[in-house]
Amino acid sequence: MVREQHLSKENLQQTRRNALLLLSGGTGSPKLLRGLLNLCPETQLTVIANTGDDIWVSGNLVCPDIDTVIYTIAGVSTDRWWGIRDDTFLTHEALVGRGHEEGIIIGEHDRATHIIRSDLLRQGATLTEATLLLCASFGVSSRVLPMTNDFVPTMIETDEGEMHIQDFLIKHKQRPAVTQVNCETSAMTTEVNTALEEHNAVVIGPSNPISSIRPILLVNGMREALKDRFVIAISPIVRTEPVSGPARKFMESVGLPVSSIGVAEFYSDFLNILIVDNTDFAVSSLDLPREVEVLRANTIMADGKQSKELAAEILQLLAQHS
Repeated sequence: MVREQHLSKENLQQTRRNALLLLSGGTGSPKLLRGLLNLCPETQLTVIANTGDDIWVSGNLVCPDIDTVIYTIAGVSTDRWWGIRDDTFLTHEALVGRGHEEGIIIGEHDRATHIIRSDLLRQGATLTEATLLLCASFGVSSRVLPMTNDFVPTMIETDEGEMHIQDFLIKHKQRPAVTQVNCETSAMTTEVNTALEEHNAVVIGPSNPISSIRPILLVNGMREALKDRFVIAISPIVRTEPVSGPARKFMESVGLPVSSIGVAEFYSDFLNILIVDNTDFAVSSLDLPREVEVLRANTIMADGKQSKELAAEILQLLAQHS
């Protein structure tokens, strides 16, 4: 089981200088994580992952964003940023052949992760404990923490009715018109609270602000904690186009402009620096709330080299702050 850490003042200050805390969704943030892993020891990285995408499939709990982070650090992720590289799908195909529709295509090795997690939960482990044990099984020495131990699935209200976000993304292929994105509040774990205490700076990865980061921000005490920290966010929008996913529909559903300005507005009560793509000249510091500074970089991260370059710029900013 996981034990609470008690740090001396001196050790706490040292930890804050050398470590990095990332808030992560499932696609853009792991691309950044890929670059950070080239520049930082695994042990210096802590990731708080969104669990709003979690869903029970065929009797097992699937945690898409947690698993993508673990697989990325373990070096077994795919180019699609879900599942395990070179996996096979015989079980999924057999289930479909017998009339059992899963809705999500799950490979054998990926399914093993879900089975282990679900078995641990049934034995009384928390999601955090199960996640840390899965990290150990993959040889991952970074701390990967679910944002909460509560089950708080994100539900999408559409013109075709309310549906789980995974059904919206996969079964309905993001087609329905979105009227509302419903994320629940949840309890902060001891482990997440400890991670926040250990870091005086936080990086928010370029994930969907509404469906990937908002559930993390709705953890009780999270926004208040970020107000006391130096926060860098990377925009997942270039000019008026999301890099990937349904960010346009989701941002419009909450009345935000689909731009980096909209991202800054959403994070306005705690954001210090917003990194936008170097081709996005539609935004400047004059457009943003409070005293948010705008910096430009290549945020597309089409390959490992670009991920490393962006990671290096972020680490330089953090070093300057410390």
